[in-house]
Amino acid sequence: MDYKFRYQQWTTDEFFNETTRKELLAINDEKEIEDRFYKDLEFGTGGLRGVMGAGTNRMNKYTVGKATKGLGDYLLAIYGADVCFERGVVIGYDTRNNSEYFAKTAADVLSGMGIKVYLHTHARPTPQLSFSVKFWNAVAGIVLTASHNPKEYNGYKVYDEYGCQLVPHQAKQVISYMNAVTDYHSIHIGNDKLIYTADVTDNFVAAVMKQSRYSEDKNLHIIYTPLHGTGNVPVQKCLWLAGFNNVDSVAEQVIPDGNFPTVVSPNPEDRQALEMGIAQAERTGADIVLGTDPDSDRVGVAVKTDDGFKLLTGNQIGALLMDFVLSNTDINSIHKPAVVKTVVTSELGAEIAKKHGLNVFSTLTGFKFIGEKITQFEQARESGDTTRDYTFLFGYEESYGYLAGTHARDKDAVVSSLLICEMAAQLKAQRKTLLDRMNELYKEYGYYRDALDSFTLKGKDGLERIASVMVELKDGDSPFENTVQKIDYSISVDAEPGFGKLPASDVLKYILVDGSWIAVRPSGTEPKIKIYYSIKDADQDAAEIRLQQIQSTIKERLGL
Repeated sequence: MDYKFRYQQWTTDEFFNETTRKELLAINDEKEIEDRFYKDLEFGTGGLRGVMGAGTNRMNKYTVGKATKGLGDYLLAIYGADVCFERGVVIGYDTRNNSEYFAKTAADVLSGMGIKVYLHTHARPTPQLSFSVKFWNAVAGIVLTASHNPKEYNGYKVYDEYGCQLVPHQAKQVISYMNAVTDYHSIHIGNDKLIYTADVTDNFVAAVMKQSRYSEDKNLHIIYTPLHGTGNVPVQKCLWLAGFNNVDSVAEQVIPDGNFPTVVSPNPEDRQALEMGIAQAERTGADIVLGTDPDSDRVGVAVKTDDGFKLLTGNQIGALLMDFVLSNTDINSIHKPAVVKTVVTSELGAEIAKKHGLNVFSTLTGFKFIGEKITQFEQARESGDTTRDYTFLFGYEESYGYLAGTHARDKDAVVSSLLICEMAAQLKAQRKTLLDRMNELYKEYGYYRDALDSFTLKGKDGLERIASVMVELKDGDSPFENTVQKIDYSISVDAEPGFGKLPASDVLKYILVDGSWIAVRPSGTEPKIKIYYSIKDADQDAAEIRLQQIQSTIKERLGL
């Protein structure tokens, strides 16, 4: 079925409401019509994610309904009607425009299939949804969020019964059921009697507080912003319970608002998103600025210095948290302690973990693989499999996502915010800052200069260009001198002993002779190609020069 036929169907069939048909009939750009209908919105590495609007390649009530019908069919086939009715599915949502509406749409579809639904009472963090699935012993979870994407986007993530995002072999099965839903008319709205509202915020906060590592001097002035998102209630509760009584929020950004009116993009890794908090911190003499993204699974940090507030990178925060958590944990009392990172995350955190005697695991990009590893560890222990029964302590990825503990199976900015503040307070008591400790780690382990280039190539033509770039790199010689290994994760790659092969993933990584590396991959959630750099050198200036040279080399090679 070509895009013109689909467009005609959506504009003439009265099953699609009048608002939808009017929106489509008002489009005069043939390229825009093609982009909206040339394919179905794909269920990829982050579930569904796309621009909101009418069309098969957009986020709307119909594409959400179709995805939910496919998921419901899958759950009924795997668990049976009685189990799905008894255990149910948990649905959460963030503060984005239409998130609550899409969540109710999903709840209506599942209830129409005889599946009980626990619908979150309020917009709450994604990690709280992960926690809720296990709390309610549900068969699955759904959260409506597009994380830190611009306001035009929304998304739909699915979690398994362990509270972990679906990994490829699970997603493949769900996708087959979703693809089998070819007639939107087959999607029925259900009975509200099967939909139960649920709020487990206090239970989630109590679980987070079990990860507290420092109980002494809490003399730290904190500026916090939830960037119009879901983090405000649980983050503030945790900081208060931990004894931080000098926490000021950015008043304008505490207000939930899916238009994110005070920022260009609600991405806490960008300084612009934290500028209002930094300005407030400069006026009030605060020590640090924390910012969580709209679904509060990622957190950014700015630290006070003599030269103003400096932002830490995701890799730096991860290494600092690794150092703090392990330095404040009785490692010897823990059975086979382990930490987990992704293949595009700096090796500094891994080196810190190894010095503490921990087992280090590397997964593919995406926190779901870290969550999967936690589940594998626990299942091994329950079954008596001594080759895989490790104890998870900490996991992180370079994109500002961290998790301590196993209360969730996803990155959690709530527990991360708590630990960052405790770490900063402990260092302040020693007359140090987070940056001071970072420099101490560089002196001990070597300097790591990590960077990310991200190139947006929109539309059908952009996706084709991204695909051709990946083919060119896979088939050609390395663009970099002193390459000792080229790893193509789209073919079979061994995981750690006892864990078989990694799933195929469209990632290419070049390892250089000194341990530096460069990785290239398409984004799983946006029309982007991403290039990761991790340059290791004894000297900061030398690492910076090498980074710039390597960036120029690959940009020229790829014509980006």
